[in-house]
Amino acid sequence: MNPLSPSLLQAATNIPVMVGFSGGLDSTVLLHLLANAPGRQPGSLRALHVHHGLQTLADDWQQHCSKLCAQWNIPLQVVQVEVPRDAGQGLEAAARDARHAAFKTHLLENEWLALAHHQDDQAETFLLRALRGAGVDGLAAMQAQRSFGASTLWRPLLQVARSTLEAYARQHALQWIEDPSNSSADFDRNFLRLQVLPLLRQRWPHADAAMARSAALAAQAAALLHEDDASLLLHCLGAENALLLSELKQLAAPQQSRVLRLWAKQQGLPALPAKGVQAIQQQLLSAGHDQQAEFRWQQVRIVRWRDQLHAVPLIKPWPEGWTREWDGAEPVDLPDGGKLLLHGAGAFDEPLQLRQRRGGERIQLPGRDHSHQLKHCLQQADVPPWLRAQLPLICAGDSVLAAADRVISAPLQAWLQAHDASLQWQPPGPVN
Repeated sequence: MNPLSPSLLQAATNIPVMVGFSGGLDSTVLLHLLANAPGRQPGSLRALHVHHGLQTLADDWQQHCSKLCAQWNIPLQVVQVEVPRDAGQGLEAAARDARHAAFKTHLLENEWLALAHHQDDQAETFLLRALRGAGVDGLAAMQAQRSFGASTLWRPLLQVARSTLEAYARQHALQWIEDPSNSSADFDRNFLRLQVLPLLRQRWPHADAAMARSAALAAQAAALLHEDDASLLLHCLGAENALLLSELKQLAAPQQSRVLRLWAKQQGLPALPAKGVQAIQQQLLSAGHDQQAEFRWQQVRIVRWRDQLHAVPLIKPWPEGWTREWDGAEPVDLPDGGKLLLHGAGAFDEPLQLRQRRGGERIQLPGRDHSHQLKHCLQQADVPPWLRAQLPLICAGDSVLAAADRVISAPLQAWLQAHDASLQWQPPGPVN
């Protein structure tokens, strides 16, 4: 059977598709196949080209993609991205993350994203992950179809060898661009492609197909495990999606590992590394009740607090000594990205001062004759430790009137009630 027969593309005949189009051989063949697929509705196919700016010829590649799409009457969207070079994950991974973020941003509702990964790519991914000590989830490599944000990522060429794509391209006189970085063995994937896999094929001609088949078997095993993981995670979840240590500790170590990874994924965190799982099991699970133990990686951290694990973003610190007058008439943007609002009243009787905690503050609570240490009030109000330093203090001179909307003094509470008003604090989000 022809591996590039029309039946290959029937899965999305009636679905709008956006092709991730680099202009290289693989995506050019995929775009041509979809453009000429029988039964595809007019106007249901478009392409998106991500301009990374990492190569001197990047502008030429964009022009090539624009020219080809115009020739085939396919709408093309070009998105420029900035790839961080100091993200700690390598340039190749950073470029992939930036590319996927662009896809998610521009993918339309009910539209599928089609990528041109093929069998050789699958073999490289399987081998690369095996060399990094991946488990069954990692060895499953890429999936032909999976969820992608609120939509679907589709790889219709995943069982097709690259040689077949090249033969198709030459048969149809297609033109494509070659990325010069593909000829450098500096990147791990390129090293496998240029030096390791050719050697393996000399001894085992069907090495690519065999590794792709192993990846498919690993994916089947992973799917069965995921069902069990989801059930275990459900029993371990506490309030606000925190993990209950009492439940987590009852699981065997391999189950803990899988539940932690699934939980991190559901929280939208970067993939939890093996050293992270080990640190959580060895340090956070055994920490004392009053300890705020944590594990940090990339821009997030997992914190143990009150016998639960919490996923916590890294928050931008306040500038030292920051203060600001606020009359409540307009929402105020705080330096860490948070926001403070006054609802139900036009403004305070006189401007108040906003500042960050310095330590040692006291506050008089409603119904009390004397003041209390603010830190004790925050503890009693169940404000997590990682948010306490981010709470904007509302002050009148040296008197603390409120810590955001979490702890409010007697004088300010009386004023709010008299004016049928309320405070609202929107906590900061993660550092971008």
